[in-house]
Amino acid sequence: MRQHPHLYEISAWPWLERLSRRESRAITLADVPGAEWDAIASQGMDIVYLMGVWQRSAVGRLMARTDPSLISEYDRVLPGWGMEDVPGSPYCIQAYEPDERMGGWRGLDTARAELARRGMALVLDFVPNHTGFDHEWVRTHPEYYVQGTDDDLARAPQNYTRLQGGLGARVFAYGRDPYFAGWPDTLQLNYANPATEEAMIATLVKIAGQCDGVRCDMAMLVLPDVFERTWGLRPEPFWPRATTRARAQASSFCFMAEVYWDLEWTLQQQGFDYTYDKRLYDRLREGHVRPIREHFHADHDYQNKMARFLENHDEPRAAATFPPGTHEAAAVITFLSPGLRFFHQGQFEGCRKRISPHLVRGPIEPVDQRLQQFYDRLLTALKLPAVRDGGWQLLECRPAWEDNWTSDCFVAYAWQGTDGTRVVVTVNYAPNQSQCYVALPFGDLAGSEWRLADQIEGAVYDRDGGDLQGRGLYVDATPWQASVFTVIRRSSGA
Repeated sequence: MRQHPHLYEISAWPWLERLSRRESRAITLADVPGAEWDAIASQGMDIVYLMGVWQRSAVGRLMARTDPSLISEYDRVLPGWGMEDVPGSPYCIQAYEPDERMGGWRGLDTARAELARRGMALVLDFVPNHTGFDHEWVRTHPEYYVQGTDDDLARAPQNYTRLQGGLGARVFAYGRDPYFAGWPDTLQLNYANPATEEAMIATLVKIAGQCDGVRCDMAMLVLPDVFERTWGLRPEPFWPRATTRARAQASSFCFMAEVYWDLEWTLQQQGFDYTYDKRLYDRLREGHVRPIREHFHADHDYQNKMARFLENHDEPRAAATFPPGTHEAAAVITFLSPGLRFFHQGQFEGCRKRISPHLVRGPIEPVDQRLQQFYDRLLTALKLPAVRDGGWQLLECRPAWEDNWTSDCFVAYAWQGTDGTRVVVTVNYAPNQSQCYVALPFGDLAGSEWRLADQIEGAVYDRDGGDLQGRGLYVDATPWQASVFTVIRRSSGA
């Protein structure tokens, strides 16, 4: 795995539907044209995250087709949708078996092999917190779930339901987090029961034999403190045992956590390779540059394990969230920082409508040619060896003159490869023209002339090394202007 890998999320079912319409035949994961995998590999991706391959709950499907709030969302996103467009939530799982629409195990195995042939890994979902109503454990092992009483059901009907379990009717808790009502298509697993933990670890070990990593949904919900706050029951830590056992099956198995509430470091310490960086995303949306810059003061060990994104299946589309100009600046800040770079299908084309995970297709949207060209340039810049596997550091941006307050509008980085290659990133994350001197970290600039070539806008500048090393790199940037400069020695002095 690269030091700073690139991940591409695909919503598997809508993707297969789109390919099937294009090819005029039913396409499963076993039949994906090789050109599709080639195109993803050519963009520099190291990991493909296929979201939603597991067998979905039939009960959850019925709920998804009748829930008024979901129906309203379908009407907005996909006018004219039909019941066949709603297979249910991919996070309401009946069984960790590939859905027939995926092509079963043959389809999944073929997809993994095709990715491996192109040097890419396969990541799938793991949902630790809950299952669907029709998971076999509800019948065979109801004790695996959090259960309640008639009083609980009467007091909090939004969090409990009565179902027929293995030993008759019981009150089961809906899956939930401590801040919201339960998800009424799911049942909460009881991590205070050691048998539940063991069963979930066995499930994870099985998955580890079928892919190269997992994206763990709402991973913080099974942490002892969070679980106890939600349910009044305190389990033993799950993730250290689970990650260790899975890696005994596959030593390089990758764990990525969807995690919030400032619990990223906790999960990194419990075995996760990468954790969502939702705080950076939120700060970029808020648009205040100083908190963004301060975000990068964290230790490098922590930052190298962050999964940076501008959109995913839970968030609104970046093209609909960030205005033109701001979008490109936010993308350069996000994806030129260290860690895992998390991209989402449709992001490069400028799709604006988020597709509900309950749907199997989305609207046909025109490609935003301007945004697509920007991402083409950005992905090319992200292939630079210094950016893929080099060392990163945040740079100081000094006032260009006394009272030059706009110097505070910049975020700047440097990357240096083991081969000596260098990259400098500057972003004016503000709606105004801004100036600064960027202090460069390279100690051998004096005595040579250097060429700075902007990989985003194409501009080329020749600068004296003595001036660069003394005052720094002078930047005068238009609103939201982002630059990724390669720094190459042109000539040396006598």
